[in-house]
Amino acid sequence: MSNHEYQETAHTPVKRKEMSRRQFLAYTLGGATAFMAGGAVLPMIRFAVDPLLEKRAGGSFVKVVEESKVKVGEPTEFKFKIHQVDAWYVSDPEQAAWIMKDDNGKIFALSPVCKHLGCTIGWNTTTANQYVCPCHGAHYTVDGKNLSVAPAPLDEYQVKVENGFVYLGDIIPNTRV
Repeated sequence: MSNHEYQETAHTPVKRKEMSRRQFLAYTLGGATAFMAGGAVLPMIRFAVDPLLEKRAGGSFVKVVEESKVKVGEPTEFKFKIHQVDAWYVSDPEQAAWIMKDDNGKIFALSPVCKHLGCTIGWNTTTANQYVCPCHGAHYTVDGKNLSVAPAPLDEYQVKVENGFVYLGDIIPNTRV
């Protein structure tokens, strides 16, 4: 490179990249469109997510049966309804529980849902006083201990006795076996 060419390139001012009118218009319209779309979409997202942000109330107890109707040593199935709110859907599904008093007079309640595949179990006095699942033949003791097929014991309900009535709360893992 000659000395003359070097001087020409050394003193040439640096050209800045300038935004064209077309680019400016595209950026401005894109930003305005995004702002307006956000204004329309954000309330919809908030509406969809709002139920997830609400704090859940602690477990509540449901009145099921009079204490005098609960038998000692033999479970009885009692049906009851719970009030359930699932996001915007409110329902009152029917639930069931096997409730009995043990030899000490303490009341406990077992969930009728088999731990094998979720079928509803029944009390069968013909098979040595056991709960039996009709789907695959799972057997449970009177306390809910799994004897065959099922991988875990039956769950139980939290129980509260108050003013002569039995109240059931949340389902918890079996504490009796």
